Amino acid sequence: MSTTSTSDTVSPVAPNSAEARDIAYHLHAYTNARKHEEIGPLVIDRGEGIHVFDLAGNRYIEAMAGLWSVAVGFGDKRLAAAAARQFEKLPYYHDFTHKSHGPVIDLAEKLVSMAPVPMSKAFFTNSGSEANDTVLKMIWYRSNALGQPERKKVIARERAYHGVTIASASLTGLPNNHKSFDLPLAGILRTGSPHFWRDALPGETEEAFATRRADELEQLILAEGPETVAAFFAEPVMGAGGVIVPPATYWDKIQAVLRKYDILFVADEVICGFGRTGRMFGTETFNLKPDVMVVSKALSSSYLPISAIIANERFVAPIMDQSNTIGTFGHGFTAGGHPVAAAVALENVRIIEEEGLVANAVASGRRLLEGLHALAGHPLVGEVRGVGLIAAVELVTDKAAKKALEPAGTLGGLVNAGLQANGVISRAMGDAIAFCPPLIITESEVDDLLSRFALTLDTVAKQI
Repeated sequence: MSTTSTSDTVSPVAPNSAEARDIAYHLHAYTNARKHEEIGPLVIDRGEGIHVFDLAGNRYIEAMAGLWSVAVGFGDKRLAAAAARQFEKLPYYHDFTHKSHGPVIDLAEKLVSMAPVPMSKAFFTNSGSEANDTVLKMIWYRSNALGQPERKKVIARERAYHGVTIASASLTGLPNNHKSFDLPLAGILRTGSPHFWRDALPGETEEAFATRRADELEQLILAEGPETVAAFFAEPVMGAGGVIVPPATYWDKIQAVLRKYDILFVADEVICGFGRTGRMFGTETFNLKPDVMVVSKALSSSYLPISAIIANERFVAPIMDQSNTIGTFGHGFTAGGHPVAAAVALENVRIIEEEGLVANAVASGRRLLEGLHALAGHPLVGEVRGVGLIAAVELVTDKAAKKALEPAGTLGGLVNAGLQANGVISRAMGDAIAFCPPLIITESEVDDLLSRFALTLDTVAKQI
């Protein structure tokens, strides 16, 4: 097990070391910048399979697949070879002004053809944030094309995560993505999360909870005016909001409301896509019928930045017509559909299909959830939830009250730091610990992960 100091422990930093230079020159994402000056970084040096190694050679199970994304594991030689081949042939080109190239054509065809619902076109960006930002622009553009300039409002959910650009962060429903940024933008409406354990009323059944959430959505639409509401954004399973798996009938009821008022449905598959939920897409797992699917992360296993918007004809036809009226679709990114990223994404999807990684996600995910449920009696475990190969454990110190230490997130931070000390990199989302390992993880590796988590729970329980 790793003996590296935890993320909450001050470590001696040698002058001119990688850690010292990181502190001196690097402003980190999702990090307390002043605290980082005190404790410094954990510098990851290399990766192999489900493991990563720091500069001291300590090995960690990467239980978050990086950022929910390294489906095929670290160090895959097929992806490295695919990148090298494309670098030598055509290292860069764009798709502006009627230009194209082989990898982006092949990837567009692959994504449209493998989508679980009828789709028409794929548009390429570089991250999930950019993709969701682009979808919002497309929605506004489309409403204008249809002669519905008042139909610009979109609905997202509390605790949702859709990215961090100005527009996508507004769709996100997490307070720290809004505080001090002057967000969210106007026109972003919010409805409740599907977290039954946390949000159900006393004595409420899952069925009644799902009905209430659908009724709340309908009342919001009616209050705003259905003619002003263009779209509903949602993750099939909420990721950064805490790995929230909705009750069984939730999606049927929500989609019925959207159909009733002719509201577009955007499925954010950035985390769920390419096997994570036990099917190729979360859309399949929950029988969704979206107009748009947004994919990224496991599309290339994050070996290179790429994301895609996959849209049906209903969505894309008015946009194409408007581009003809104006003379162009005035939007795009220099690296959108980058040939090397597209080639790597194609090879990555082939690996997922050829090596049966979706089936492995089902088997290993079952082992993971069974092992986590076996810990349900632990005094720090409030709820275990998950589907496929994605799960979370909600930590508590008072099971009846469903409460943890104050301030919120303290217990999650202690357990997350303890996991790192025990050779596991995970993520605390408040007081929930997430597990989203690479799809290649074996059942024996799952058992190793579970034993380290159980040890950490026992250690933290004694500390507090």
